[in-house]
Amino acid sequence: MAEENKFTELKSTLIKAKQQQAEDPSKAGDKRDSKGRAYATGRRKESVARVWIKPGTGKITVNGRDETVYFARPVLRMILRQPLIAANRDGQFDVIVTVNGGGLSGQAGAVRHGISRALVNYEPALRVTLKPGGFLTRDPRAVERKKYGRPKARRSFQFSKR
Repeated sequence: MAEENKFTELKSTLIKAKQQQAEDPSKAGDKRDSKGRAYATGRRKESVARVWIKPGTGKITVNGRDETVYFARPVLRMILRQPLIAANRDGQFDVIVTVNGGGLSGQAGAVRHGISRALVNYEPALRVTLKPGGFLTRDPRAVERKKYGRPKARRSFQFSKR
């Protein structure tokens, strides 16, 4: 009997805790530092991007340079802005990024992933918007390894009949 009482008390406290989180979702997953910034890490291929976002004018700085200088191709800049546009937050956050490894395309994908995760850390309610768009999923595709007996991953040496 005493065990059943303890179980029901434990269950009721868990239910109360969940109700409090449901009532105030803004404080449930809010992960900001003392300066009001949210941090996240994004990855794609061999690239790793460390992203900080804070309220501002919409300026994106990549490795100390402006986004238009670092990512010269418009397609790469479009990839960076996708999560901000999907969440209707374009021009509301300043984004500071340090990215290394891989090429420009992989780095742009890593920054996009990092911005998405940082937005969710800053504002957990945006998860519902970003998740269906695939912004929070790490793209698992990577370069296939080279196999022995072959010049590349799948390419064979030229066949010679004689």
